[in-house]
Order: sequence, then C-alpha cells, then structure tokens
Amino acid sequence: MKKLAKLFKNNLQWAEKIKREDPSFFKNLSQQQAPEYLWIGCSDSRVPANQIVNLAPGEVFVHRNIANVVVHTDLNCLSVIQFAVDILKVKHIIVCGHYGCGGIHAAMEKTKYGHKTKKVCLIDNWLGHIEDVARFHKQELKGLSKKQHHKRLCELNVIEQVKNVCNTSVVNKAWNEGADLTIHGWIYDINNGILKDLKTGHDRSTKRKN
Repeated sequence: MKKLAKLFKNNLQWAEKIKREDPSFFKNLSQQQAPEYLWIGCSDSRVPANQIVNLAPGEVFVHRNIANVVVHTDLNCLSVIQFAVDILKVKHIIVCGHYGCGGIHAAMEKTKYGHKTKKVCLIDNWLGHIEDVARFHKQELKGLSKKQHHKRLCELNVIEQVKNVCNTSVVNKAWNEGADLTIHGWIYDINNGILKDLKTGHDRSTKRKN
C-alpha cells in the first residue's frame, strides 16, 4: 500500500512554519471554533476557500460539492448550513462558484458520464440541477457564444443557489428570530485569482421585500 510520504512531510513543514510564526496557534485553535463565515463552494481542487480569502484555519466553515449546488434533498449540505447557523452562529453564508467549472461545462454540453461507463452514474443526476438552471434562464443564454454561455451559466448557477440557501427552513427560521445573517453570491476567476461579488445577497430585511 502506498503511504503518500510526501504529504506527511508537507504537513510537518506546514505545522512547524505555523508554530514558528505563532507558538500558541494550535493550542488556541483546538479550544474553540468560532468562524463568522460559511463557504459553500465547488469541489474543484483549484478553488481552496481559505487561501482565496487569505484566512487562517478556524476562520471559515466550509462545504464543497460539484458545482456548488444547494438542493433541498441534500441532507449533507443542509446539515452543514444548520450547524453553521444554529451552533456556530455564522454571520455570513457565501455561495462561491468559479469560471471554468467542469460541472457547469458538462451540464451545458449535456455530457452523460453514465453513457461512457454503461452504468448508472450519480453525477448525471447531480448535474441535472445545473441543467435546470440553464432551462430557467434559457432566453438569457440564447444567442451567446459558447464561452459567454459558460461564463454566464456559472454566474446564474450561483444566483440560483443563493436563492436556494435563502429558502431553506434553517435560514428562514434564523431570520424570523432576528439573526444577523447575510447570504452572498460570489464567483472566482481561476485565470487571475480574483473574486467577484455578483450582488445577489440577502439578509432578513431584503428577503422580506422579495
């Protein structure tokens, strides 16, 4: 069995570097978890939440899945949202997509991975959520070039997932109880490392108006 020695070596170097910079860092970190942010992002290895916003371990609570989808049948995602809101009392939930997303591309091209393997493929069902987003915005996407279509669908997917977060029972309960909680929709450009605010955020005051 291969043991991935390089990763353990990297871990030791990282831990030693942190301790040199702040000898009490791990002691303090182990005693409390109090992040203000829940990050719902894509599983893509090029989009690491903490590094993108330059925050240390312990400052961001993270949930990631293919194409940063939030659906009301995904108990994993809903459990993360509930823990973040009810227990950690986060003040911000950030749905962050990214340009160049493979899940968006596959949904746009209607790629069916099950056809390649000749087996039932769960990813095909998952990507159906993105195909729904494309269908909801069919008129807006019509006539765009392939590159523009992909870019805009990445953005529209974030916007739809922000709506889904806002419509969860957990978030609505928190808002009804007066929680200081804001939902944000961002997108990350893997070509230059820059985040963009899609200005689709909501808090309890703006949500009541919609």
